[in-house]
Amino acid sequence: MQILVEESERPMAIQWERRMTDDEYFQFCANNSELRVERTPEGDIVIMPPAGFESGHRNHELNRQLGNWALNDGRGLACDSNTEYLLPSGAAYAPDASWVLQSRIDNLTRSEKRKFPRLCPDFVVELMSPSDRLSKQKAKMCEWIENGAQLGWLLDPDHRTAYIYRPGREPEQLVNPERLAGEGPVAGFVLVLAGVWAEL
Repeated sequence: MQILVEESERPMAIQWERRMTDDEYFQFCANNSELRVERTPEGDIVIMPPAGFESGHRNHELNRQLGNWALNDGRGLACDSNTEYLLPSGAAYAPDASWVLQSRIDNLTRSEKRKFPRLCPDFVVELMSPSDRLSKQKAKMCEWIENGAQLGWLLDPDHRTAYIYRPGREPEQLVNPERLAGEGPVAGFVLVLAGVWAEL
């Protein structure tokens, strides 16, 4: 296992003799709460840079709309980018926004709800920041779908482009959409993109 610092020309790599268990990984993240940390399926620890002001504002707008809809809809719960999920592949990822059906949350113990849950959200959104590489983000979206997400949106504000991911289908690319309509698990949700696309 190694630690990689994302977007560095020469990533810092620290090797361990064995992979961290899920509990050890959670404790590592808790002990380093000032860092944004994820784990790849191979067990490598990736440290990502914090969001800039513009990306933080865009992410807030995204989560505000999803959270308001989820509250009114009542079928599940929305979470922001601080929520990390332990996926069947062994990866541990924190999407920029996510939504999970309430019945699946009800199956978690109180202890599981206080840590990284061992489940894949039903709906995920990844919002690209200037430091992100499109190819890497597309591969991550495929991982979300392969691990059980029923719908995924990859949003590229700099190019005003949205990529829609669904199980068993090729991704759909939309250029300069004004809004995105949820389907499947989040049917009824509409994301108005003006605030997400806007430059500050």
